[in-house]
Amino acid sequence: MTAVPRVLVVEDEPHIRELVCLHLGLEGYQCEGVGDGRLALARAEDDRFDLLVLDVMLPGLDGLALCRAVRKGGVNHDVPILMLTARREEADKVIGLESGADDYLTKPFGVRELVARARALLRRPRQPHAAAALRNGDDITQLVRVHDVDIDPARRRVRVAGRDVELTDQEFRLLYLLATHAGIVFSREALLAKVWRGDTFVTVRSVDTLVKRLRRRIEADPANPRLLLTVWGVGYKFSDV
Repeated sequence: MTAVPRVLVVEDEPHIRELVCLHLGLEGYQCEGVGDGRLALARAEDDRFDLLVLDVMLPGLDGLALCRAVRKGGVNHDVPILMLTARREEADKVIGLESGADDYLTKPFGVRELVARARALLRRPRQPHAAAALRNGDDITQLVRVHDVDIDPARRRVRVAGRDVELTDQEFRLLYLLATHAGIVFSREALLAKVWRGDTFVTVRSVDTLVKRLRRRIEADPANPRLLLTVWGVGYKFSDV
């Protein structure tokens, strides 16, 4: 990340774009506002940013298509992406995450929540986008260290507080996804799509079962987890860094 984080805000409503840029600017971030999806893609292909804030409904190129295009390659293929959407349906949020977004906010949103989510995304080390790799079945080789959890994907090795922990493939994939997105809340549907990759013989309750199993392996007190947290009414997240 650069000394002054650079944020590309892509929003076609001028007052929302200016509001987002104003408050992120007050946080010390350098913001550039764009109102058109194709122009935003050109900027993302030409220059490196530390965070992209994308509205879903955009002229020229919608936010989902823009997100997918950025993830395909280029200087910002690994940039954290925060999606803004006026749609409240869970399926729409899952589609956004599946397109490569790291987090989403539903309009109308509070400025404090926007700043907090942007700050959380900017705190994480920039790395190959884990969600896309998990979705596509690619080999994941990025070492992860968060809290007292160390993950070595190449060796399929996990250490918690200095002790080796044996995990099944699904447990490993769930842990890797959440740990590489610490602080980001994933719905059960999103986790189902990413970890099981389209298996039609499982339900969202399978996610709950897998989370319980993983907690028994990595938490000192599974009944009172400090790493793998439940966000009631939404889903799960890894404790923020």
